[in-house]
Amino acid sequence: MDTDTFTAHESNVRRYCRAFPTVFTKALGATIWDETGKPFIDFLVGSGALNYGHNNPDIMAPAIEYLVGENILLSLDMHTAAKRDFIEGFVDWILKPRGLSYKIQFPGPTGTNANEAALALARKYTGRSSVMAFTNAFHGMSLGSLAVSGSASTRELGGVARHDVIRVPYDGYPNQAFDSASYIDSVLSDPGSGIEKPAAIILETIQAEGGMNAASAAWLTEIQRICRTHGIVFIVDDIQAGAGRTGDFFSFESAKIEPDIVCLSKSLSGSGSPLSIVLIRPDLDIWKPGEHSGTFRGNNFAFVTAGAMCKMWSDRKFTAGVERTAVRLQTHLDRLVAKLPRYIEQKRGRGLMAGLKCRSPAVVGRVHDVAFENGLLIESSGPNRDVIKVLPPITITDAELDRGITILEHALQEQDNV
Repeated sequence: MDTDTFTAHESNVRRYCRAFPTVFTKALGATIWDETGKPFIDFLVGSGALNYGHNNPDIMAPAIEYLVGENILLSLDMHTAAKRDFIEGFVDWILKPRGLSYKIQFPGPTGTNANEAALALARKYTGRSSVMAFTNAFHGMSLGSLAVSGSASTRELGGVARHDVIRVPYDGYPNQAFDSASYIDSVLSDPGSGIEKPAAIILETIQAEGGMNAASAAWLTEIQRICRTHGIVFIVDDIQAGAGRTGDFFSFESAKIEPDIVCLSKSLSGSGSPLSIVLIRPDLDIWKPGEHSGTFRGNNFAFVTAGAMCKMWSDRKFTAGVERTAVRLQTHLDRLVAKLPRYIEQKRGRGLMAGLKCRSPAVVGRVHDVAFENGLLIESSGPNRDVIKVLPPITITDAELDRGITILEHALQEQDNV
């Protein structure tokens, strides 16, 4: 496999290519091929950016038609037909059926752009500077997002001090016996705590990079109550857990909460093309024209594919299929946990956003390598990299899912041969 060009010219910062040392050329659905023709089942899906699989025909067909028609591709924040179609589809097929009402901001192409905009708006709205964030959180690679991320090694990447962040325990941290929501309420209510009231609380309902830690519905409901009681903006970073990953479109639907601000990106475009939005409770939308900007807010190709993705959620057959696939995956993982307790501590996550907490990082490293050799792409997460992330496309076929789980099970059993 010729990778000399990459080694000679690409920065040392590259990561995934070191974990998967081959050259990929083609992809469809949940399968990706390298240039030797070897197929791989994809349980990585662009780190959660390809929930609908590679080159989903229902998403790509209208995009191909758009590309050959000399249509607008970049439009800043000007009005275009493609943008209007996306907004109308998102409102009609995603927001209204869920009883949600938000203004939509297009902050830039990536998830961290969305989080930066959300944090800035919360600070502007409240007039406060601090933000409350959680242990093991990850919110992006720009400075504001790094500041509210949990890993010390990640925060140090920016090379400057980050102030105005109050770090608090996530649900289940450090153990299930500790009631972190009650703790947060107490310190916000007590003038003697030394903790000033923050502008916002930002959280992921499932901490993907933090180890696939899933917050309970009761905890999320209590955090929302705390925010409303204390006049704090409640931000949900749904960048990886949203856009269908948990089985619902939004990861917070099962908790029946309504965050003040929701950040979406990754799989929002449905195609891997960069797109992010910030959903803002209407009375919070106090931006002045041009106060927050960005060159690549108007990715019209992504508007087209995102609109096609939204339309899929109006089809009950599609949503029923996602629900059924989530159950199938969870059943598979329950079986692995029961069968291989010497390597797996517990199952984590929810729906099609799942993880296997293993006994050690060494187990995960070995599983990763054996899985890749046998045609499965997976990655690890958690502060100790001891959690196997299982992120198949939500549109994966039963045959592809079963094949991927078979390879994963084989890789786990291979520990016996080490």
